[in-house]
Amino acid sequence: MNYNNVCQNMNIGKIIKMIFLSKNGTDEYVNMFADGCNAKPTSDKTFDYDTTAPQPIVLRGILKHKIMKKCWEDKRDFYYMDSGYLGNYKSPINPNGWKWFHRIVKNDLQHNTIIDRPSDRWEKLQYKIPKWKKDGRNILVVMPSEKPAKFYNIDMNEWREQTISKIKEYTDRPIVVREKASRPERIVKTIYNELDNAHAVVTLQSIAATEAVLYGVPAFGLAPNASTPVASNDITKIETPYYPDSDLVHKWACHLAYGQYHIQELYDGTARRVLNEN
Repeated sequence: MNYNNVCQNMNIGKIIKMIFLSKNGTDEYVNMFADGCNAKPTSDKTFDYDTTAPQPIVLRGILKHKIMKKCWEDKRDFYYMDSGYLGNYKSPINPNGWKWFHRIVKNDLQHNTIIDRPSDRWEKLQYKIPKWKKDGRNILVVMPSEKPAKFYNIDMNEWREQTISKIKEYTDRPIVVREKASRPERIVKTIYNELDNAHAVVTLQSIAATEAVLYGVPAFGLAPNASTPVASNDITKIETPYYPDSDLVHKWACHLAYGQYHIQELYDGTARRVLNEN
């Protein structure tokens, strides 16, 4: 293990020593972040949690759940990387819908609170805070993928049946189930196709809840997730969903924009700088 992997921001004098845990040493996004910190990644094949110095660990993907849970138990900081909240579908700033944006979350899977942030990073994404759509008919249930199901120790079929059964206790609206498809399939058939006629979205912890709110559709997230500050977790309220005011949604969106980074920002040190400053 190389204990000299150092992430340093000379502008504010902070030095953060971190272990950049890269799958087989070849995880391109972790490696980009390590490069942006003038550090070298560590292969997960040679990493030993118990024999390393108690430095923060950078890791990507929910399958690293054993390490995350160990960090929580030991009160050891970690930085979790995964797909960004915004900007990874086709848009003026991302014409091909490439996976350009990645979130980095300290000691959690998603940013599920709100911290005051400037609006500059949000504005660069070229989104707008929408008006709430209140004419949708369907309840859109977005299924968790296999990896989050494993993390939360749930059976996906049971979750589907129990969630739909619960919804039916409080509404007779049609229920549409969206399964987690491959990324190429999601680029062709985006969630927005199904949000057009949605009264509300119900999910476990999917980024779909965030996408729904930023499309003007209220969301229900049944586990902590990025939409938590602007969504509900109470299915009994499915006919009267939470419509937070636009100021709160804007404040929330600005915070999320500060929690994700373009791949160039991983590599050029911007992610390092923003994390150090916040």
